[in-house]
Amino acid sequence: MGKLTAEAVVDRMVPQTPRVSPDGRWVVFASAPVGHPGEHPVSGLWLAPADGSEPPRAFADAAAEDREPRWSADSAWVYFLSDRAGRGTAQLHRAGLDGVPEQLTDWRTGVTGFVLPDGGAVVLVAPEEKEAAADPRVQVVPSGSGSTWDTVARPDRLWLLDPSTRAVRPLGDFGARHVVEAAARPDGHTLAVLTWSVADREPGLYDSGLHLVDPATGARQDLGVPALEAESLTWWRDDTGWRLAYLGLTPPGPISGRAIFDADGHRNLTAGMSVCPVDLASAGDGRLLALFAEGLDTTIRRLDPAGGTFAELGRATGSLLDLSAGGDRIAVVASTATKPETVHCGSPGGPLIRLGEPQPGGIRWGSQERLSYRAEDGLELDGLLILPAGRTRADGPFPLVTLVHGGPYDRYADRFQLGWFRQGQWLAAAGFAVFLPNPRGGLGHGHAFAASVAGDAGGAEFTDILTGIDLLVEAGVADEDRLGIGGGSHGGFVAAWAVTQTDRFKAAVVNAGIADWPLLAATGEHGRYDLALGGRENSPITYAGRIATPVLIVHGENDTNVPLSQAELLHHALRDRPHEFVVYPREGHSLRERGHQLDYLHRTRAWFSDLLA
Repeated sequence: MGKLTAEAVVDRMVPQTPRVSPDGRWVVFASAPVGHPGEHPVSGLWLAPADGSEPPRAFADAAAEDREPRWSADSAWVYFLSDRAGRGTAQLHRAGLDGVPEQLTDWRTGVTGFVLPDGGAVVLVAPEEKEAAADPRVQVVPSGSGSTWDTVARPDRLWLLDPSTRAVRPLGDFGARHVVEAAARPDGHTLAVLTWSVADREPGLYDSGLHLVDPATGARQDLGVPALEAESLTWWRDDTGWRLAYLGLTPPGPISGRAIFDADGHRNLTAGMSVCPVDLASAGDGRLLALFAEGLDTTIRRLDPAGGTFAELGRATGSLLDLSAGGDRIAVVASTATKPETVHCGSPGGPLIRLGEPQPGGIRWGSQERLSYRAEDGLELDGLLILPAGRTRADGPFPLVTLVHGGPYDRYADRFQLGWFRQGQWLAAAGFAVFLPNPRGGLGHGHAFAASVAGDAGGAEFTDILTGIDLLVEAGVADEDRLGIGGGSHGGFVAAWAVTQTDRFKAAVVNAGIADWPLLAATGEHGRYDLALGGRENSPITYAGRIATPVLIVHGENDTNVPLSQAELLHHALRDRPHEFVVYPREGHSLRERGHQLDYLHRTRAWFSDLLA
C-alpha cells in the first residue's frame, strides 16, 4: 500500500459538469486538479461513449482552463469556455467529435457564460467591451430601496452570436441589471433569464428578477421576483407544454432549506418534503429530474406532474453531483467512502456505469462509518466517523478531531472525504479518528431542520456536535483527553465558538471563520443571511477572554465572503495566549493555489499532532 502524501491530495484530478449528448451516445466532462499548479487554474475536457465501451479520452486538449462544456442540439458540436487564447480571459470555443477546437469569440472582457438555443445561434453572457469605468466606485441609495453599488460597465449582458459570421449583437434590454444565468427552452423560442439589481453581492443586498426573452426579437416578459438565492433555471414539459423550474430558498428565509419552484407563480414544488434538492435537469422526454440530498445519501427523482410529487427512480449511497440528461441517459459525478469522484452514466433508474477509473489508487483508506444518533431534544441526526487507516474500533480510544462543515446549509454525505479542505482521510492517515457531524441547520433533512438555526448559531447545533462526541467517548472510540475541533467558514465559527464555551478541546483550527456576526453582516457578501444567523450574544469575540485552547487561525487575504477583519479580531483578542495566525496572500474564501493547499494540509495536521499527541 502506498503512502498518502499532501501532493497526492491536491494533485488528484476531480471530474465535474458531465454533459450527455442529446442523442444519448456521448458524455463530455471537465476534469481539474484540486489545486492550481500556477497563476491560473488548469482543467481539461474528456469525451467518453455513454455506454462505457471505451475509456474517456482527452478532448480539445490544451494547457488552459477548459470548462462548461455543452452540446449542440444535433450532438455534432461541443461548445465550451477556454482561456487558451489568453490566460485568465475565457472565450467561447467549439469542437466536433474529432476534438479539433475552433475559437468563436475574441471578447476583450471575456465571456462569462453561454446558452445554445436550437437554431444555430449562440447566446453569450458577457459584460460590455467598452473600457472599464474610472474610479471611484459610487454607492447609490435610492429612496425606498436597498443600498446598491453603481456597477456601470461591469454588469453582464446578453448577446447573440452568429457562429458562421462571428457577428455579435445585443439581445434584450435589462437596463442596469446584471444577467446571472440564462437557459434556452428546448424548442429555441424562449430564453429564461435570471438577473440581479447589481453585479456584486456587497453588502449582501440585491434584488433578483426572472424574465423571459424572445431570442429573435429581444422582447422581454417579466415573471416577478423569484425565491431567494434562485439558480439552476431548468425547462421541463408536461401535458400543457413547456414549464420553467428553478432552485431557491424556502420562504420566509433567508435561513431555510432549498426547494424546487415553478416559475409560474413561484410555487414550491417540494413543500413538505423532508429532503433537499441539490440539482435539476430536463430528461430526454422533457420530464423534470432532480437530485435530492437525503441524509447521508442521494436520490434521483422525477416529477409526476399529475400528482405533483417527486417519485424516486434510484438511490445512491454517498454523493451524486452535476446531473445532466440526454436521450434516455443521465450522467452524474459520483463517489463513495473509499472510491473517489468519477463520472457515471446510465438510465435514470440505474444501473449507472462508471466511465473511467477513479484516482488515486493503491492507498489504504481509513474505514468510514455511518452514524445515527439523537440530539438532547430527540432530533434525529447523522454523521460520519473515519477511523485511522488500518485500525478498528477495538484499537481505540484514539485522538479525535471533529471537523464541522460550512454553510451552515451543507452536509457530510457518505462520500470520499479527501481534499485540502475535506481532510477526513488526510487526518485518518496520521492516526486520528475523525468525526464529521451533520448538526441541525444543514442540508438533507428538509426546511424545518435547515431553518432551526436562525438566530441561534452556536446554540443547539453546537450541542448536537457535543452529543456526538460524548457518544464516541462512551463507546471507547475517542480519547476524552485528546479532542480537537476545526472547520472552515461557518465550521470555522463553530470551532471558534467551541473554545469559548468549553476547555474540552486541546486544539482548534479556525479557517475563514466568523468572530463577530454584526461586523460580518456589515462587511461580508451575505449581509442579510449573516444578520439572521447571529448577533453579539453568539459571537466568539464576545467571549474571547475565556479561550484557553491553542487556536490555529487561517484566512485568505482577499476573502470577501468572510473578510480578513474577522481573523484579525480573533488574533488581537487572543494577544499573548497560545495561537498561530496565518494569512494566505491572493486567496479568497477558499484556498486555490497548490502551494497554499499543501501548506494548509501540513500545517493543520502538525497542529493537531503536536497538541493531541
